[in-house]
Amino acid sequence: MLRDVLFVMGGGAVGSALRYLTGMMLPSAAGTFPWPTFVVNVIGSFILGVIATAATHHDVLSRQQALLLGTGLCGGFTTFSTFSVESVALLEQHRPDLAALYVGTTLICTLGAAWLGIVAARALTT
Repeated sequence: MLRDVLFVMGGGAVGSALRYLTGMMLPSAAGTFPWPTFVVNVIGSFILGVIATAATHHDVLSRQQALLLGTGLCGGFTTFSTFSVESVALLEQHRPDLAALYVGTTLICTLGAAWLGIVAARALTT
């Protein structure tokens, strides 16, 4: 149990640092499209699709590897809460057009990325 928590913590620390660095490389001003959050959520969805499929359907990853990479790394890297707050902030900044674009593209692209990750893992593990 404690070992599992340590795997999640280690992955989460790396994922959070990567998310922070992504924000530094893709700065975003208030009232504009939140590219950093969009990018990490799309990339994270793809990676988690690969990890979940490899771990649960093909036994390519051990439980600890799945915890480190899936729950930890992807959990620390991606952020639904920031996506939610940024969406509301765009509405409060009287940018319903940009908020709708952000919500719609995020949902479509993250779902598509997860699906591509699942397909990629299946192709690589069969």
